[in-house]
Amino acid sequence: MFSIVVLLGLSAAQESNAQINLSINIGSQPAWGPTGYNHVDFYYLPDINAYYDVTRAQYVYQNGAQWVYVSSLPSRYRNYDVYNSYKVVVNEPRPFMHNNVHMSQYARYKGNHNQQIIRDSRDERYYQSAGHPKYQVKKDNRNRGYVKNNDRNDRYERNDEYRNNNKGYRRN
Repeated sequence: MFSIVVLLGLSAAQESNAQINLSINIGSQPAWGPTGYNHVDFYYLPDINAYYDVTRAQYVYQNGAQWVYVSSLPSRYRNYDVYNSYKVVVNEPRPFMHNNVHMSQYARYKGNHNQQIIRDSRDERYYQSAGHPKYQVKKDNRNRGYVKNNDRNDRYERNDEYRNNNKGYRRN
């Protein structure tokens, strides 16, 4: 009887752990991504019926009967402005397999240009996105608390919090 209770408890604990395992990837999201999302797998781009894979940092578009991954969009999309277009967050593996659903479900966003993007946000959590104007690279303790200061041509300056916690230690 005791072993059955233990097994049921372990099984329930494993299920709850699986449900909570969601990572935050704000720093991986491009500067043109919409604000408000801690985690994004893909963006659907309704204006051109394509996707952007945040993890791979690649676009996915249909070329004939196949979906292809590319680092930049082909010339047929040269007039597409990724900063000034609507993006729909799609958190599912291989969303292009459901493209017909996405095309009909998100058709109303075609031509919509009123979405706030990460680059224009004043929310400090987006400063970790490389394309944000206030982007800062925070280093871990192995790098002695230095942070990248974009205002000084990529030179590094001391992090005041590190200095205060380490009694004024200065590195030359």
